[in-house]
Amino acid sequence: MASTPEVSADMLAPLTPDELRKIDAYWHACNYLSAGMIYLRANPLLREPLKPEHIKNRLLGHWGSDPGQSLIWVHLNRLIKKYDLNVMYISGPGHGAPATLANCYLEGHYSEIYPDKSRDEAGLLKFFQQFSFPGGIGSHCTPETPGSIHEGGELGYSISHAYGAAFDNPDLIVAVAVGDGEAESGPLATSWHSNKFLNPIRDGAVLPVLHLNGYKIANPTILARIPHEELEALLIGYGHKPYFVEGDDPPRMHQQMASTLEQCILEIRSLQQHARSTGDATRPRWPMIVLRSPKGWTGPKVVDGHKVEGSWRAHQVPVSDPATNKKDLKLVEDWLRSYKPEELFDTNGTLVPELQELAPSGMRRISANPHANGGLLRKDLELPDFRDYAVEVKAPAVLYAPPTDVLAHFLAEVMRRNMSSFRVFGPDETASNRLTAIYAASKKTWLAEYKPEDADGGELDVSGRVMEMLSEHTLEGWFEGYVLTGRHGFFSSYEAFIHIIDSMFNQHAKWLEKSKKETSWRAPVPSINILITSLVWRQDHNGFTHQDPGFLDVVTNKSRDIVRIYLPPDANCLLSVTDHCLRSREYVNVIVADKQNHLQYLNMDEAVTHCTKGIGIWDWASTDNGEEPDVVMACAGDIPTMESLAAVAILREHFHDLKIRFVNVVDLFRLMPEAEHPHGLSDRDFDSLFTTDKPVIFNFHSYPSLIHKLSYRRKNHDNLHVRGYKEKGNINTPLELAILNQIDRFDLAIDVIDRVPRLSSIGAHVKEWLKGQIIESINFAHAEGIDKDEIRNWKWPG
Repeated sequence: MASTPEVSADMLAPLTPDELRKIDAYWHACNYLSAGMIYLRANPLLREPLKPEHIKNRLLGHWGSDPGQSLIWVHLNRLIKKYDLNVMYISGPGHGAPATLANCYLEGHYSEIYPDKSRDEAGLLKFFQQFSFPGGIGSHCTPETPGSIHEGGELGYSISHAYGAAFDNPDLIVAVAVGDGEAESGPLATSWHSNKFLNPIRDGAVLPVLHLNGYKIANPTILARIPHEELEALLIGYGHKPYFVEGDDPPRMHQQMASTLEQCILEIRSLQQHARSTGDATRPRWPMIVLRSPKGWTGPKVVDGHKVEGSWRAHQVPVSDPATNKKDLKLVEDWLRSYKPEELFDTNGTLVPELQELAPSGMRRISANPHANGGLLRKDLELPDFRDYAVEVKAPAVLYAPPTDVLAHFLAEVMRRNMSSFRVFGPDETASNRLTAIYAASKKTWLAEYKPEDADGGELDVSGRVMEMLSEHTLEGWFEGYVLTGRHGFFSSYEAFIHIIDSMFNQHAKWLEKSKKETSWRAPVPSINILITSLVWRQDHNGFTHQDPGFLDVVTNKSRDIVRIYLPPDANCLLSVTDHCLRSREYVNVIVADKQNHLQYLNMDEAVTHCTKGIGIWDWASTDNGEEPDVVMACAGDIPTMESLAAVAILREHFHDLKIRFVNVVDLFRLMPEAEHPHGLSDRDFDSLFTTDKPVIFNFHSYPSLIHKLSYRRKNHDNLHVRGYKEKGNINTPLELAILNQIDRFDLAIDVIDRVPRLSSIGAHVKEWLKGQIIESINFAHAEGIDKDEIRNWKWPG
């Protein structure tokens, strides 16, 4: 680990009396706005005595962390101006938006985006009225908040988002306020290790500020209640050089923060300069700050005999009933007047000029930093022609190939062509998921200790662009921060464990929906692309714990304008789908494709056509010859496709005149009606594929209820019979697991016999044979540990 340079003391002179006066006044303005937006619906500058009718009917918001956060922001402003810094700010405390909003407004950028929130008394009133109010904005840093890429409604992701923003942004410093309640979350705890992946030559810097204000909603915080030396040791152990700013006296705290923050910035610049001038990317011990200040600092100290400032009672609304309680009303008025708004704002209600001068200008304002509106900086990927990586398919379902291995060669070339704007993320599974070909373009990022044996297949490199860490939370946080600042990526994970980021996916999808539909000033950002592999149906040795395809259910709960699910049946379809996803914007694209050898069905031209339609009939597997079918065999997913084809082959062998229509689904959302989904099937299109009165046997990769959910409005829904995972599994062979869940070829053929009326009287002997095949297959698997050769090497008979 590289040593941290010392900073010359003469560069860290304390603030002059005039600087201190102005910074303290600006900070007072931030605090006044933070409190005002919680309480006031009228009389925004207290030009008259505060009355009950000036108070909002519902008091919602979080005051506790705001003064500390504004202290950070105000002092960042000073250094941005002094050193012409490029700085983003991420607010980690859950509902600490008032501080961010106040600073955005005082910088003027808020009024530029929302002209009705003008920099005068009328605009300030609207600014106050919108906060935590119906038709307004939330109490956390929602997408409507300029300068934010991090909502904070769910805790734990501030540091990982910050590092994601800093990767490949060498000029950017991301200051991140980490709430001490947030610091107790699992995702936050793992994200401290992000500094082992930050390359000082090519990446920017992250400056964490651990904000110890002592309390969560109703409890003390752990890190605020452990000894100083224990906390310092913890942070040093995470690889940081911690500096402490502690106290409650504003002038003293301003001086401490001014000198400490400047020292950290100068150390960051020195570390970067050394690395970039020497080419030495040895991991530095990056500086960080521990800010210990009272919760609800500068607010009411005591309310109704209870301590408020410096206690959990300051977390949300410190004074709860000013509208009907005269004592509370006076407390709020005295509190707000303590900031002397008459000295901060002129007669028009505008921040006085000498304080306006403290904020940076243009895009150097934190609230206007273009990285926080990453679509402004987005550049499309330079993509190779995915067709060049095609598997040669001369006949359908006779050739086996591993789809993700095929995809990896395409992704490697994507990496080569976009070496500063594309990264691949995965939790220690890039090799396991057969994506190792990517390493030919770039290896795994690693700035921790190296050992000699790492050279033998370790694939580690300080300049690597494959991001691996055994924390799906941290990886997804990096990915989101990277994408929200305008870059591109690809995430792969075992299917069973992608659930770890369920709630992160939820939060990002909600962010995208707000951004896409309600904040026209936000430019479109690249999509999140998630490859789900190591699938439920091929967990031959890992067993029941690794068999869970339910992430798809989580995804379909989100807006159809934001999410997509693709189930490419073979490698060529996977290539086509991935190319489409990498070109898309403002989606979460979920691709389901296995790493094991699978049958290949379509040549590249056929695959492109099929994926473009999203759903289609495979004529070569159908026997209806364009006539009304007796049954529709539909499928989505690689194993369900193979088992469905094998069932069709069995039925064709035994019932020569049976009319079967074979339908394969790639884009799951195409099943939805057009009215619900812009690319869904119309009723007429649906009927042409699935008929209006014949049985449809749908063999599905995931839980059967999901297909019913997507298609329940269809005319033929009563005749739709879905087979899928039924939460039955163990250490099974692929066919045995399919049999347990009745998605296998034998059960599917039995299902057709039972549901096609004319087969019920003539199919009894075939049914008995099929049942015997099920028993025989299970017995063979338990005796030999594998499926029979004719199962493992099954091919379409043609």
